[in-house]
Amino acid sequence: MKLLSEAIELHKKGNILEAEKIYNEILRSEPQNIQVIDLLANIKLTTKDFQTAYTLYHKILELDSDNKDALFNIAISAKNLGHLAEAIDSYKKVIELYPDTEEAYYNIASLYSDSGDMDDAIKYYKRVLENNPDDKETKYFIGIAYMKNRQYKEGLKFFENRLCRLSAVVTQEHTYPNLMQNAKLWQGEYVPDKTIYTYYEAGFGDVLMFARYLPLLEKKCKHVILKTQVPLEELFKENFSNIHVMHYFEPENKIHFDYHIPILSLPYVLGLDEDDMFVAKGGYLKANPEKVNSYHKRFFDNNYFKIGIKWQGNTMYDWDRVIDVKEFIKLFQIPNTKFYSFQTFEGSDGINELKKYYDIVDIGSTLNNFSDTAGAIENLDLVICNDTSLAHVAGAMNKPCWVLLPYLYNWRWHQDLTKCDWYDSVRLFRQDNPGNWDFVFECLYKELNQLIK
Repeated sequence: MKLLSEAIELHKKGNILEAEKIYNEILRSEPQNIQVIDLLANIKLTTKDFQTAYTLYHKILELDSDNKDALFNIAISAKNLGHLAEAIDSYKKVIELYPDTEEAYYNIASLYSDSGDMDDAIKYYKRVLENNPDDKETKYFIGIAYMKNRQYKEGLKFFENRLCRLSAVVTQEHTYPNLMQNAKLWQGEYVPDKTIYTYYEAGFGDVLMFARYLPLLEKKCKHVILKTQVPLEELFKENFSNIHVMHYFEPENKIHFDYHIPILSLPYVLGLDEDDMFVAKGGYLKANPEKVNSYHKRFFDNNYFKIGIKWQGNTMYDWDRVIDVKEFIKLFQIPNTKFYSFQTFEGSDGINELKKYYDIVDIGSTLNNFSDTAGAIENLDLVICNDTSLAHVAGAMNKPCWVLLPYLYNWRWHQDLTKCDWYDSVRLFRQDNPGNWDFVFECLYKELNQLIK
């Protein structure tokens, strides 16, 4: 058909609106033309009109109940509309009709993980690995599912397939080619006359959380060298006096090590599991007393209940964890409280408008590194923040901290959110629906009022 060919050509060239007009024109005279319905549905899917796409793909199934592509795309549309159970059912229908469709098993596992059913997520990830045992991506995600389920004995070995581990090793091989070539990857053995080099990977929060294992590493060797991100150097030097916390770069001819290990691999090679993962829950970092006193004199010498807040971390990783600072306004109205912004860099401009109407102290602009952050935190009565590095500093210092989680939250907080396994001083508050921070702040408002009283 000439009209259809014209529409397809427009579609290929990216002239979506004109192609869509012609597809609709054809469907008015040929309402059961599966090819045209599919082309129109694909436009709706790619333009994120998931409701219309969902309806159109269902129409295709009415005409062809075994249509594999329609079943797949119904699942995609249903997921984006928040209908996870229907998305899972659609993929299961694909498997029923086409049992060798590996992608369907993987997608079901991801959906079960998103819905909080880690047992079924693990079951379907295993099905993928049965057919493709070397699939590193699936190994990583089954590791995440195990760990979110608090099954670390199984999870940690799969977690070794994480991408940041590979990039961390490669980075060090470029930085110290001769040393890394001669050093062995440490496997957890006792090497009392040797030096072990451990180095950062992933974000600040990950390194802060896994720093709890450094004292265990010290007991395994003669000497430990630690390379961390520059903003963490001073804080770690103040807290791990027997470890050589190196500057970001030290020349290869100035250092020596016999073994190396990425820091997030420490619990795995140390042989830890769900019974002994959570060492030092009561805190393992302390603030520099001079900085504590300096911050007290400058900002905290008052009788208010002092609360530090932060609403945004590194948006390279996860926008779901970002909170609009205006959500905090309700809390600002609670009597006898004083709020301090710990927001730095990206997102810090969010406080400027609020400061016109509320007395909020900008601490973030004074923070040069995490040693400064710890010095300021020690003066607080409470930290309230999104899932970001500030929560890990507060938790590692055993300072009261309320962490605000999105609906789909990170594996480290586990399934039981009534407690925090990693830090005794941390409480967790989660969205009841995706994107609904209002619910979280209603809970905070009630809790904070009770606490102040």
